[in-house]
Amino acid sequence: MKRVLLIIPFFLLFHTAFANTNYDTLLNKLNDVLDKKETYDQQKLQRIENLKKHLSDASAAGPNSKYIIYLSLYNEYKAFNYDQAFDYAQKLLQTGRLLKDPAKIAYSKIKLGFILLSSGMFKETFDSLKTVNVSLLDNEAKKEYYFLTARTYYDLADFDKDNYYTPTYDRSAGKYIDSASRLCSPTSYEYIYYNGLKYLKTGNVDQAVTDLKLLIAHYKLTDHEFAVTASTLSDIYIRKSEPDSAITLLMKAAMADARSSTKEAAALTTLAQLLYKSGDVKNAYTYIKKAMDDAIYYGARQRKLQVSAILPVIASDRINYEEEQKRALFFYASLLTILVCMVIVFAVIIYKQLQKLKIADKIILETNHNLEKSIIELNEANTIKEEYIGYYFNLISEYINKLDKFKRSVDNKLTTKRFDDIRILVNNINLTKEREELFINFDKAFLKIFPNFVTSYNELFTEENRVKLLPNQLLNTDLRIFALVRLGIHDTEKIAHILEYSVNTIYNYKARIKSKSIIHNDEFEHAVMAIKAV
Repeated sequence: MKRVLLIIPFFLLFHTAFANTNYDTLLNKLNDVLDKKETYDQQKLQRIENLKKHLSDASAAGPNSKYIIYLSLYNEYKAFNYDQAFDYAQKLLQTGRLLKDPAKIAYSKIKLGFILLSSGMFKETFDSLKTVNVSLLDNEAKKEYYFLTARTYYDLADFDKDNYYTPTYDRSAGKYIDSASRLCSPTSYEYIYYNGLKYLKTGNVDQAVTDLKLLIAHYKLTDHEFAVTASTLSDIYIRKSEPDSAITLLMKAAMADARSSTKEAAALTTLAQLLYKSGDVKNAYTYIKKAMDDAIYYGARQRKLQVSAILPVIASDRINYEEEQKRALFFYASLLTILVCMVIVFAVIIYKQLQKLKIADKIILETNHNLEKSIIELNEANTIKEEYIGYYFNLISEYINKLDKFKRSVDNKLTTKRFDDIRILVNNINLTKEREELFINFDKAFLKIFPNFVTSYNELFTEENRVKLLPNQLLNTDLRIFALVRLGIHDTEKIAHILEYSVNTIYNYKARIKSKSIIHNDEFEHAVMAIKAV
């Protein structure tokens, strides 16, 4: 009996280790893909740019050619940027009316309905779809109309979550799926996916899982089709309280969304929620932040509201996690001090080792001091406008990761008593370089918020007194001083501290600059504050 008891824990340990290895491998793959998001987005933007060039050529060819390119641009934008997709849906509708083509008008309304649904505008979606004359559509357009109407009812049912109305909406959606399915091949992706969705909504979960697994395992899906299918299947696993399976699918769905530059997607948001519930606050925060970036880029209000409801909760726990790490560091530093005292009292014979411990203790105290200074700087950053904080959130996260990595390196070297390596590690910190990078990031962030700042600032001077920047120079000292003023930092002592000048130097800069202005000195800072942001 004892042998059996010993074997079972060993098997469980092996199984857990294997599962963790698969999880870490998939996590690393996801992070690699997310790191390449900008590359995927640039590829999509290049396709869009090429289409716009063709649009210029098509203008002379007539409305039919323009309609085709408008449709291609709409398809590129529909899951990428809400405002642009909405704009091209309107252009499709206008061109269809210009052509006096009822079929094109009807099809354009379907496209408009899709983008309205993506923004959570259910009434407007139904209003658009109700005006579609289905009899004018070909079979492919009819399928799209029926499936879109079904999805609208399903989304409305999920939004309401009402015991009375939700079943009614689900039944209506099922009828539209039946209408579309009759126009589909039984082996097509649309047929299997939407019937699987219908099975899910009607409670036939096992059949829904069978259909969705069939698509993933045996069909060559596009990235977008895979992401939609995997996300739907993950929702089933969430309902069945199988979060590990759901997390695996959502990681793969998030990778597919990134590769297809899909900004209107919920995979990352749901993944962040599950990771947060499982205790992985660090990755949960990283992914919910990226989900918020996508939601802001896409521009749909519903998606931004969904992510905004989750982000503060995860961010709060992320801060608590960092606080726990700091308390642990303080505990280890205190424990080390006690050990040093014990060594002094009870072990004179290891005097040289004691000296090394004292040096290590001093390094840890200096590190704590630098950490406290960083926290103060973060608190001061709370006075900057919300957009500026959002731009710097990733930068601050990187600094925290550096500090965490530094802490783990110090702990490791303390454990292995490699005290000389700690000194080398500390000496490798180049604070001057870090400060220069901070100024560069400040300039970029500020000019993102105030792209016309330099031009507006120069309008306060005559031509000969205007700022002339060097090549590749974003801001100089004069501009940077009043950039801080524009952000609401009027305290000269604070400005001097930020830019590492004396207070007198800042006073002299301000006086010299104001004396050259074409407006009164007392009104100069008011004029700077009047410079508009984006």
